[in-house]
Amino acid sequence: MPRAVTLFTGQWADLSIKDLAPLAKKMGYDGLELACWGDHFNIDEAAKSEKYCKDLWQLLTKNGLTCFAISNHLVGQAVCDNIDERHQCILPPDVWGDGNPEGVRQRAAEKMKLSAKAARNFFNAKPGGDKKAAAQVNGFTGSSIWHSIYAFPPTNQAYYDKGFADFAKRFLPILNEFEKQNVNFGLEVHPTEIAFDIASAARAVEAVKGHKRFGFNYDPSHFGYQHVDYVKFIRTFGARIFHMHVKDAWWGHGNGEVGVFGGHTDFGDARRYWDFRSPGRGDINFEEIIVALNDVGYTGPLSVEWEDIRMDRIQGGTEACAFCKKLDFGKSAVAFDAAFDKKNQ
Repeated sequence: MPRAVTLFTGQWADLSIKDLAPLAKKMGYDGLELACWGDHFNIDEAAKSEKYCKDLWQLLTKNGLTCFAISNHLVGQAVCDNIDERHQCILPPDVWGDGNPEGVRQRAAEKMKLSAKAARNFFNAKPGGDKKAAAQVNGFTGSSIWHSIYAFPPTNQAYYDKGFADFAKRFLPILNEFEKQNVNFGLEVHPTEIAFDIASAARAVEAVKGHKRFGFNYDPSHFGYQHVDYVKFIRTFGARIFHMHVKDAWWGHGNGEVGVFGGHTDFGDARRYWDFRSPGRGDINFEEIIVALNDVGYTGPLSVEWEDIRMDRIQGGTEACAFCKKLDFGKSAVAFDAAFDKKNQ
């Protein structure tokens, strides 16, 4: 069976969910990956109100849509980050509070725990859903050590060890709550997070002692321009890939003035070494990705995270959905050469 193609709503939060749902269906999508900002998914309401969950499902099903995951990237970012004024722009007022950094981190952690309960309640309300199946929350972790990435003043491994220990201290209680609620957490491995490539992802898994609720929301766009092998990531962490984003990127297309660190330029600046692109218009080899996902047994959705500052988003979102449906194929149930054996003829 082909995988469902869903749209991550995070970049569409300027639209109400009532307006976005019919638009997503018109663009061809099978479902939505609901962001926990805008009015797309309210954690507090979902955690306490069965009616809220049922009403949201009614809206989705009325528009011929389903859902496999909610995403709480913005709050998750604040759990381990060094907090500054930028976080106030992305956090709910009750998480930001008075802006005291440690208070922000602690309130973010509590909100992440609540997102597990909210997800459980929401997916329990899914019409015809399996209440015993694990629910899915995707997101970020933030990082107390990302700022030290370029190693000057010199950064030794003891310094990095403290960062991973801080991550474990803050995220293990969250993961334990996810276990209690039968919910998986998928970290989108990404620069600025505790894990941003294969080596740091392995270290993050080790830091939380291989907690079974800790896995990944796989997004190849964040690996390509770093020159990290994004297919090897799938083969390394196959059992921990709980969800995936279809997002493209290109690199090596700038004018030589800006490198991989971005030069403090904005997305879309023609000088940039890399930029995000609409799926199929960048340098990511999605054919190899689908083969690898089939090899590791991933059966979840292909969720389009549409980001291309150079392109109209309705055209891009529509094209991306069609791209995914043309791209996808199921794993073979028979060996293609089995019919040469007379026993099978």
